[in-house]
Amino acid sequence: MRRAFAIVLLATVAVGSAAAAESTWEIDPAHSSVQFSVRHMMVSNVRGEFRKVSGTVQGDETDPTKAKVEATIDTTSIDTGNEKRDGHLKSPDFLDAERYPTMTFRSKRIEKTDNGRYRVTGDLALHGVTREVTLDVDGPTAPVKDPMGNVRAGAQATAKLDRRDFGITWSQALDGGGVMVGDEVDVTIDVEATRK
Repeated sequence: MRRAFAIVLLATVAVGSAAAAESTWEIDPAHSSVQFSVRHMMVSNVRGEFRKVSGTVQGDETDPTKAKVEATIDTTSIDTGNEKRDGHLKSPDFLDAERYPTMTFRSKRIEKTDNGRYRVTGDLALHGVTREVTLDVDGPTAPVKDPMGNVRAGAQATAKLDRRDFGITWSQALDGGGVMVGDEVDVTIDVEATRK
């Protein structure tokens, strides 16, 4: 009887410890950004960002490979520092933000590649098309407590996307050769999240 009680007690402690390791982190929009860069007229890079991002990371804090990441980006929040260009990027030629006001990312698997680095593969839904993409992630950082008592951590992710994979094909041929807008988009995501 005493042995059976000890086994039940150990099992309860083990389940309690596992539950304690599981946590939900919420992306802090004020301290997170989604930036991009694309070639313009084959001579320079235009940079911009999406100013509104939200999402969660759920999982076992001791094993990032078991986490689940979900993020939503407001396509109407695109900002390249030029109002006319932003209007064109929101138009049906590019993001068609009226029809597709958000893009979403949902992770499917996470693999450790190096000390403090991971490869996160998931589905990106953009412009009415869903494609599997892979993010190279540096982090997460060690958790820290802010002055308000919130526990925070961060990470940076990078990826290269081909906009044509998502049905975004508008461009113009240049007289001297080349095109107005490049197809490859470099993406950098800086995320800061708080533990709920």
